Amino acid sequence: MSLPATDHDRQLYELKIFHDVAKALTSSLDLDTILQTIMQKMAAHFEPATWSLLMLDEASDELYYAAAVGKGCEDLNALQLTSGESLARWVLNHGAPLVIPDLALDERVQHVSGHDFFEKGCSAVCMPVRTGGKVLGIIQMLNIDMRVYTRNEMLLQTLADYAAIAIENARAVQRIQELSITDDCTGLYNARHLFTALADEVHRSQRFGYEFSLLFLDLDYFKRVNDEYGHLVGSKLLGQVGHALRENLRLVDAAFRYGGDEFAILLPQTSQDAALLVARRLMSAFHTRPWLAAEGVPLSLRASIGVAGFPVDAVSPQALVQRADEMMYQVKQAGRDNIALAGVGIVGFEAPPTS
Repeated sequence: MSLPATDHDRQLYELKIFHDVAKALTSSLDLDTILQTIMQKMAAHFEPATWSLLMLDEASDELYYAAAVGKGCEDLNALQLTSGESLARWVLNHGAPLVIPDLALDERVQHVSGHDFFEKGCSAVCMPVRTGGKVLGIIQMLNIDMRVYTRNEMLLQTLADYAAIAIENARAVQRIQELSITDDCTGLYNARHLFTALADEVHRSQRFGYEFSLLFLDLDYFKRVNDEYGHLVGSKLLGQVGHALRENLRLVDAAFRYGGDEFAILLPQTSQDAALLVARRLMSAFHTRPWLAAEGVPLSLRASIGVAGFPVDAVSPQALVQRADEMMYQVKQAGRDNIALAGVGIVGFEAPPTS
């Protein structure tokens, strides 16, 4: 694609780029769509042989490819500066662009044998995508015309700033969405999200012929904790229950606070027999965990658990919740601190010995 010849035409062209990118930012909250628009405009203007967008994983502090086009993207990671850092890591650590007109001749670069791609006057531009002094990602371009880059460095920085806005907006939306489905007290999902998750799991299991199970759990005599120690202590106990549930489940499982002191646990691709093992593991945790130990409250906490499975016990989210709830109430009526399995009834639980 040929670039505009005159300064006037070039200004109009750049204004159109800004207009298109701004339109993408205001018309969509989908991060992939916005970044694709930004990177396409950048690639069309600078015409690199290879370009990529690396994003920073906030949890691991590792960079990963969010987009990559052209030969040599992955090979770029093999290059290191004399400082021992990769080009992208240097940009991440310093928060500044790294511009290398010729990778083969630049003394800052350790030359790697066997990488002919970088031995033919290959240029590299690594631009940080940052906001508020924090680097969110890095735009990398290889084999661009350095004269074009020099004339349009400000344009590239502006596009990187737009990318930063898009990333921040997308993450803000994600945080809001997470808050809307999360229970403040326990950190678990809330009841509204339970039926969404169950509907998704029913669809997935019907499509692939999977079983899955649902546990319905109610804390025994929880009202006594609120009456005797107050609601603040009760809320703290609920938070500890939420932590204990997450601690004893797989990453693919999901725990929900259904309401009050009732909890639901979704176990994907889990038969009733396997779900019973999970229920017994949770019961053991309730019997052995030192609840509210830091608060000096001598508390013994127990639970009643009902278990139901898809499709053997129910084939809709509402019916499955109802079936598991019925089993939980069967335990309540039989004396609490036990497990009931749909289609079987009370299955018994052997409490671990006290030390």
